[in-house]
Amino acid sequence: MSKADYPYPDDEFDVVPPDGPRGVHRAPRSAWSRWWPFLVVLLVVPVLAYGAVAYLSRTGELPVVGGGTPPVTEESPAAEDPAAPDPGAEAPATEEPPAAETTPPAPPAPSPVLSTPVEVLNGARVSGLAGRVADDLRAAGFTSVTPDNATTGLPRQSTVYMASEDLRATAELVASTSGVPTIAVDPQRAGTGIVVLLVSDPEA
Repeated sequence: MSKADYPYPDDEFDVVPPDGPRGVHRAPRSAWSRWWPFLVVLLVVPVLAYGAVAYLSRTGELPVVGGGTPPVTEESPAAEDPAAPDPGAEAPATEEPPAAETTPPAPPAPSPVLSTPVEVLNGARVSGLAGRVADDLRAAGFTSVTPDNATTGLPRQSTVYMASEDLRATAELVASTSGVPTIAVDPQRAGTGIVVLLVSDPEA
């Protein structure tokens, strides 16, 4: 309906201000006003996307391509060494080595008694044999040595006779000094001491 066909007179609502819109038609818009929103989107969105990607890559929260979260690898417990000792097990009791059996020391060997009477009998019929052996015994330290001749009861070989086993150490020294290897216990021949009966010259 045109304004000419409008049957009512103009009132205060029909007065149009000089700077107000006129009817339903709008003023023509410039090209810049139509394109600037698109330019803003094209410039701002890539900058925001790049900043977001850079931030997530630094923090390690960048999502995995294809969706989902990356699988978390669980650390498997280390295999137990069968040779390693169990910390909860009790330590085996250490066996103490048995005490070494101490053997009592052997009694010291008896020493020769140089004051024992020694009689040297010459049955070899070698002149001066008894005196010479007697001198050797005196030089060895014996203090009671008597040389003499043997008349009867001669053994097959020269022998050192001792009155008892207690005189073994003394008889051995007499035998080694006189050169007679045979030693025998004979109280009848030795009396109370030692008798050296020579049937041959020990140095011959």
